Amino acid sequence: MEATAYWKLIREMKHPYNHRLQLVQYARQNGVKAAARAFQTTRRTVRKWVGRYQQEGASGLVGRSRAPHRQPRRTPPEIEQAVVALRRRLPTFGARRLIRAFDLPLSHRALERLWRAHGLIQPRRRKYQRKQDLAAVKATWRLFQQLSADTKDLKDIPHYWPQAQRLRLPLIQYTAREVRSGLLFLAFASQRTAGASQLFAQRLQRHFAAHGVDLRHLVWQTDNGTEFIGGHDDTGRPTGFPAALGDSQHVRIPPAAHTYQSDVETVHRLIEDEFYDLEPFASRADFLAKATGYQLYFNLLRPNTHKGGLSPWQIVQQLQPQLPLPLCLLTPIYLDHFLDSKGGYLVCRHP
Repeated sequence: MEATAYWKLIREMKHPYNHRLQLVQYARQNGVKAAARAFQTTRRTVRKWVGRYQQEGASGLVGRSRAPHRQPRRTPPEIEQAVVALRRRLPTFGARRLIRAFDLPLSHRALERLWRAHGLIQPRRRKYQRKQDLAAVKATWRLFQQLSADTKDLKDIPHYWPQAQRLRLPLIQYTAREVRSGLLFLAFASQRTAGASQLFAQRLQRHFAAHGVDLRHLVWQTDNGTEFIGGHDDTGRPTGFPAALGDSQHVRIPPAAHTYQSDVETVHRLIEDEFYDLEPFASRADFLAKATGYQLYFNLLRPNTHKGGLSPWQIVQQLQPQLPLPLCLLTPIYLDHFLDSKGGYLVCRHP
């Protein structure tokens, strides 16, 4: 028999039973010392497997667990039940947090080991999975339930910035996106001001009301930028952006919770990739014409893979077919043209 490295083979074998059986048979025929030489192992190992075979038969050659027979430090059953119940009640709390909050007499590793044994540790959901879950929730919303509004700084776009300097193009984009359908509405300004935000909101509110949207059930969601906060006059009435919303509601996202604005942030990335990084502009009028063309393309023709491959207008037609096509056709404007020289709250003339 050709010499074979016993332990090397054992490490590589998933089921070493047959190899041990050959060792035992060889030892019974040729002796322990000869088997140790042939299988390149120790006589002690040969005697161990021959002894088990003689005592237990073939089943004695099956590998045994090396886990200790006793666990003197095992968690008492009542504590195990308590931490399992805590995990089920507070599934988003980590082990260390629960230990601190409830003064548990366990290490975080012991706690995680118990949860794993009970199948209570699930893989962390990745960002794309959370986005898919959120998209599924938003797919149940009604049309014009929420409008997400934000501003985009255009000064950090390499392809656009030289053109903006040469042609005095706008540096701030005002964006509003209807969450359920994805309808996009744009406007532009030289800077962020409360007056520009107020005008942007007033213009959209009038447009929506004129085309059959019930403003009482519309929620505008923004971040905490000063252009969206506004204030109150001497009589206690709101001023600035909130004053432009009329019967609609205004909610602001928690600080640094940028994922709350994922709809409008996504369209900011898309418009940079599909518009600002590609288009050359000959003048301010050319810029506005091309921005209008992109908004029309986005609303009427561009399919959205996260919304069943449909364009915003197709979704509007499915959900509320009575709404007219002009709802999607509001063209972008330069907000500066309709503000006073300071760009403040005062709106001196309307588009």
